[in-house]
Amino acid sequence: MRPDYELLIFDWDGTLSDSIGRILDAMRQAANLAGRPVRDDQAIKGIIGLGLPEAIRTLYPDISGNDLLDFRQHYADSYMAMDAEPSKLFDGVRESLEAFRAEGYRLAVATGKARRGLDRVLKAHGWLDYFDATRAADETASKPDPLMLNQILDHCGVKPEKALMVGDASFDLMMANNAGMDAVAVGYGAQSLEALLAYKPRLTIGHFSELRTWLGA
Repeated sequence: MRPDYELLIFDWDGTLSDSIGRILDAMRQAANLAGRPVRDDQAIKGIIGLGLPEAIRTLYPDISGNDLLDFRQHYADSYMAMDAEPSKLFDGVRESLEAFRAEGYRLAVATGKARRGLDRVLKAHGWLDYFDATRAADETASKPDPLMLNQILDHCGVKPEKALMVGDASFDLMMANNAGMDAVAVGYGAQSLEALLAYKPRLTIGHFSELRTWLGA
């Protein structure tokens, strides 16, 4: 039997927002500007969901100090230039979130984005005050550490078994497992469903609206 969830927690990039292409482009541009080898798409997709310093160190294990800071700034500048108009939400996201809210669910975001970037896109979508809680990677531990989920649970006063994490990356599902909560694997984002099945998600979806159908069943 499916648990009676109270809180739905969403990753942002690749789950709510169709922003994977911009992340790939920004990481390539940053590598070129930093004089580093450009990693292939699969490698870059494999770090989406981590905080930016952790992502850069995963792609370039020898990077440190000022080189890391410079690379981080190159990425931020490149992404900001492309994100003057924020990435679109995936089909069905806005309508489904409105339905979840109307049905009494509490909603939260747990993202690898920095707080500045998250607040910028929330404002652009008219959602600055929409979610019950949000956590960004630069104000807590990076995924897959469960700290940001635990902070959201504490803020909302919800037990792990009453919460559901929805994400498109292995780090999202690992984080949920580490926090003792169920997870939904999204197959239209950074990583394939085949890669995510190893983390035993409660549900896999190929379109965001499938989550609404499942929760309403």
